[in-house]
Amino acid sequence: QVPLVESGGGLVQAGGSLRLSCAVSGRAFNYMAWFRQAPGKEREFVAWVVRSGANTYYLDSVKGRFTISSDNAKKTVTLQMNSLKPEDTAVYYCAAGPIGSSTWRAYNFWGQGTQVTVSS
Repeated sequence: QVPLVESGGGLVQAGGSLRLSCAVSGRAFNYMAWFRQAPGKEREFVAWVVRSGANTYYLDSVKGRFTISSDNAKKTVTLQMNSLKPEDTAVYYCAAGPIGSSTWRAYNFWGQGTQVTVSS
């Protein structure tokens, strides 16, 4: 059973919005995060949230545009992306692990990824 399943990616024009969701099955995780990977580039941290939703942390370039949130009742983690830019184009991955970190190695479980494409 895959513990993390992303949804909500797609094609949007610059300045538009998308909402990504990550459905968590089975056990609960202390920290959830979103990473992204553009073609030819390394996987990049975007944001993390603690399970309670009380604490979050963002990549500088997405601060004020993206919001990560956790809904324990629904067992989902959401990434609301506003004012999207072409440089946000990437495959976005949901991740789960025991600590909040901007390093992908800190996360034990990963979703399959969802494509986000922002046209100029």
